[in-house]
Amino acid sequence: MRYHLSMDEKFICFAHRGASGHEPENTLSSFRKALDLGARWIECDARIVENTAIIFHDRTLQRMTGTRGVVAKQTLAHIQSLPLPKGERIPLLAELLTQFKSKASLQIELKGQRTGNIVARDILQALKDGWDPQSFLVSSFDHEELLEFKQQAPMIPLGLLTHGYPLDCLGIAQRMGVYSVHLHIDSVTELRVQSLQKAGYKVFVYTVDDPGDIAWLRSIKANGVFSNYPEVAL
Repeated sequence: MRYHLSMDEKFICFAHRGASGHEPENTLSSFRKALDLGARWIECDARIVENTAIIFHDRTLQRMTGTRGVVAKQTLAHIQSLPLPKGERIPLLAELLTQFKSKASLQIELKGQRTGNIVARDILQALKDGWDPQSFLVSSFDHEELLEFKQQAPMIPLGLLTHGYPLDCLGIAQRMGVYSVHLHIDSVTELRVQSLQKAGYKVFVYTVDDPGDIAWLRSIKANGVFSNYPEVAL
């Protein structure tokens, strides 16, 4: 299956956890700020609590909430009661899908066990509610979860997240049937970008806030970046 995303721009900016350089990451205010700054794509992280997909990056609560505990071991009621900076709270993926329909496209990173199946369930419901499959890109470092997601929602494009640059990066991308490969800025070379693109993959780079890095990535024709400051990339 060949995918075609809603990407008219030659260089895409994914607002990393929303406009997280301005507002608390992975919150509805951060996502709204990203749109205000001109981003068309929002990146967020999904974890599972009591069979429900929430938007949260870390495995533990400490950094964002100041409380201890592993996210996956909490009750949903407790998660929703925790205050984030600026009075924000941890949103559900379902809330994001409801509030941002027809306003943004979503890049969702699967983090933790069972995210593949449950995020697929939420996205399939969103498709019934009128979302376009081309308005999603789902990525993960966890290949098993990515394949679980693909089994449930094969019409949704996938992104292969990499640590470093695997020796068999191209082979992994081919076996996984992904749309794009997501490289850390420190792993990018012009030759790697060209070889992946020649094989038919988009190349997106994370997490890039420096204007000089963005200019260089544009010059070597990378397809886009993840940035905490989308206005810089745009």
